[in-house]
Amino acid sequence: MPHLNQHFKNILELNLAVLLISTSGALGRYITLDPFVIILFRALMAGVVLYLFCRYKAFKISIANRRDLLKVILGGSLMGIHWITYFYSLKLSSVAIGMLSIYTYPVITTFLEPLLLKTGFSKMHLALAVLVLFGIYFLVPEFSLKNDQTLAVALGVTSAFFYSLRNILMKQEIEKYNGSVLMMYQMVIISCLLLPVLFIFDLSKVVSQLVPIFVLAFITTSLGHTLLLMSFRNFSVTTASIISSAQPVYGILIGMLFLGEYPALETVIGGLLIICAIFVEISRSMRRQPSPDTSSI
Repeated sequence: MPHLNQHFKNILELNLAVLLISTSGALGRYITLDPFVIILFRALMAGVVLYLFCRYKAFKISIANRRDLLKVILGGSLMGIHWITYFYSLKLSSVAIGMLSIYTYPVITTFLEPLLLKTGFSKMHLALAVLVLFGIYFLVPEFSLKNDQTLAVALGVTSAFFYSLRNILMKQEIEKYNGSVLMMYQMVIISCLLLPVLFIFDLSKVVSQLVPIFVLAFITTSLGHTLLLMSFRNFSVTTASIISSAQPVYGILIGMLFLGEYPALETVIGGLLIICAIFVEISRSMRRQPSPDTSSI
């Protein structure tokens, strides 16, 4: 029973992370700035918040060796590309399309994790990946990049690929470093890479958008993504990815409540197929937990 209780707590923490990250869809649509500008200020603000938190908690913030530092730099770069392509997807479509298309990343993770981390390949994960992919099929109105919605889905899938790579890379590092420390470094890396934005884009509207950007930086990034990163200690990246596919559902509900965006029937069908994959994986992960050792009782 203690094993199951702890596992249930881990699942609740992962779903809290997913709920917090889900605010990105509505915020990405609500903020009227260019995605490059949004991501720069999101990273800057989140970096400051995470640095202050790490100092307050007295976490060790140094990276042990050059190899780990290179991985963290690569992880931050992948995260930056993931965010920018995702926010362009949101600008071209809706919260529903942007968030559901990015959730091809469990499909991608299913194939990449065994390949990159040399873990066992699960036929059930393949079946769930196909189910998610079939759900994505309903999101595409026509296979033409001249259609904004199709282009948005293509950008969402591209974003998913980079997100999957980043998560797999950080799976190796979360065993060595605190999740808040890793996120802080990634925010610094994204900020440095996007500094030229200050000299290229019109920043006159940034001040009027600071509040929603701060919510994006604090709630979505500092809290949500740190909790998600820490969940990799308790789940495989593939399992965490499939369970966190609940994010589009949360995001769509938030979009309906705050933006009045209601998904089309095809979007609902695609979303239901994705949700089926989530509950199957949650059920499987619960059954895989070892029974408590009763030999000493």
